[in-house]
Amino acid sequence: MLKTGDKAPDFNLPDADMEEIKLADFLGKKQVILYFYPKDDTPGCTLEGIEFSDLEAEFAAQEAVVLGVSKDDCMSHAAFRDKHGLSVRLLADVDGEACAAYGVWQEKEKDGVKRMGIVRSTFIIGKDGVLTYAQYGVTAKGHANEILQFIKQG
Repeated sequence: MLKTGDKAPDFNLPDADMEEIKLADFLGKKQVILYFYPKDDTPGCTLEGIEFSDLEAEFAAQEAVVLGVSKDDCMSHAAFRDKHGLSVRLLADVDGEACAAYGVWQEKEKDGVKRMGIVRSTFIIGKDGVLTYAQYGVTAKGHANEILQFIKQG
């Protein structure tokens, strides 16, 4: 698992509009809040997406961009974004390469059944490409505001 001070793994993923988004696009310009979530249009993921979207202007004021990542495809992301009015960019990691690189693809247990899935996690990548924050197993409710406060403290 990644930790603060590690170099952020590179990524190149399509967003809901099928535009390629690369970590390199932001280096030297903006901090990147990269949050991984299990599945489009589920209660916790919807709440998290809405909260990050509601605070997007405040993140922008801190020279930060918010990117959400799941293994859902671009079409699913577009429907999810449009249904809930999300403004954060949602990236499709269908093959799971970014999930693996960031260590969020893990075995999870629910109702006694073990299966692989995305552990809700958030990373803040500094303008230099180094992680300034890494947290696995986050709680969706209130998380966006926690991240905003962390960035403001700087």
